[in-house]
Amino acid sequence: MDVLDRIKEQVESNPIVLYMKGTPQFPQCGFSARAASALMDCGEEFSYVNVLADPEIFENLPKFANWPTFPQLYISGELVGGCDITVELHAAGDLHKMVKDAVAGAKGPGQQAE
Repeated sequence: MDVLDRIKEQVESNPIVLYMKGTPQFPQCGFSARAASALMDCGEEFSYVNVLADPEIFENLPKFANWPTFPQLYISGELVGGCDITVELHAAGDLHKMVKDAVAGAKGPGQQAE
């Protein structure tokens, strides 16, 4: 499967997916840590992709939605943004609602997106 098709499948099949450096439990950069922490604070499971463990995704994800940096958060198939936007949405209380709505509309979140 082409890497862009793989990314598209991950984004569309997971209600919430965070493309990050490292994992939520062991983030490998401060920006990824802050985004994952904001998501974890919402109290729902979410999928993630460690871009450091997948060089194809690391190289091609910026082309997928024309967003150059990591992390990248997708909710209900749409790019929400990176760390700053995620943290701002969390501080305003909007991220919690977005996460709850996405999970309620899905069959069930996974863990690591494949």
